[in-house]
Amino acid sequence: MADRAADEPELEAAPVPGSAQTDSIVRLRGVRKDYDDTVAVAHLDLEIRRGEFFTLLGPSGSGKTTTLRLIAGFERPTHGHVEIDGIDVTSLPPYDRDINTIFQDYALFPHMTVTENLAYGLKAKRVPRQEIPGRVDEALRTVRLQSYGGRNPAQLSGGQRQRVALARAIVNQPRVLLLDEPLGALDLKLRQEMQHELKRIQHEINITFLYVTHDQEEALTMSDRIAVFNEGQVEQTGEPVALYEEPATEFVANFLGTSNLIERGGRRLMIRPEKIRLGVFDQAVDRIFDESDWHIETGKLREIEFVGMYSRYLVELNDGIEVLVYEQNLSGFSVRERVAPGQNVQLAWRRDSVYSLPDRSP
Repeated sequence: MADRAADEPELEAAPVPGSAQTDSIVRLRGVRKDYDDTVAVAHLDLEIRRGEFFTLLGPSGSGKTTTLRLIAGFERPTHGHVEIDGIDVTSLPPYDRDINTIFQDYALFPHMTVTENLAYGLKAKRVPRQEIPGRVDEALRTVRLQSYGGRNPAQLSGGQRQRVALARAIVNQPRVLLLDEPLGALDLKLRQEMQHELKRIQHEINITFLYVTHDQEEALTMSDRIAVFNEGQVEQTGEPVALYEEPATEFVANFLGTSNLIERGGRRLMIRPEKIRLGVFDQAVDRIFDESDWHIETGKLREIEFVGMYSRYLVELNDGIEVLVYEQNLSGFSVRERVAPGQNVQLAWRRDSVYSLPDRSP
């Protein structure tokens, strides 16, 4: 090939979606959604990174599902913009957004086999016929259902149908996969198994997962980052450990697990129940721990509840503040065997386990 002339300008490569300097795959800018006089989502700014498992967490009516529907294109924002991979898709219909959505009811075609369900979307997108069998087989391998291609949905368990719905979504190789409480119809044990499977699959295929749930444990277990929704707004966004250990608001502290809120001298202090040690006076905690590292309180035990792997204690401190304590039920070490309601007890917690909540004033 002849050398390029010295004065010939170099050709610049066309910009590739997502090749901007940011690693965001989904971005919401000033998004608001109104339904008549109801504000479902209020001025939301949110960025979801490429390849991460991002969860929208919150109670019913908090705006998390509306946000997912705005990203999917099932709803249009009243104000603001939705971007996917650097492209403004605010006005685009769902089928032009290069994303897929999985719902709780799976929405499988009952008259089609598993293989036919997976192939349907590929045919609709006019994928070359010779590519379809290989992509279907690969998707079934990813969800560990290689031998189930000839079955109909009615012949599958709930967990298997959920896997087929996932395979049908990933076979299209979307940039983003939206999951709207997909495990809500499963029993507890199967739901826990599928949590691990979803995380494994997400790592394997390296597609951004945007997950909606109201289940705090599910969010903490699966997510790289979480946005906690409340009344149409995001209260806090961050990694699970950061949200749990350092909540920005009282709502986040109480929604992500259980917290004791102690208000004294104008300060609002938070301590998790599992970080508190409880002792009776014949084994007083101030004789067990170094007081320079531990804060000591005294009070009266009001209630004991057995909750399987741990016991829950309600203690009224001397100044009337009630505190919950969780203690794991280790054989031979349970306080529950040595103490009864009405008994005076001592509590101890490490000073660095207490988190000071920000001031509530605007």
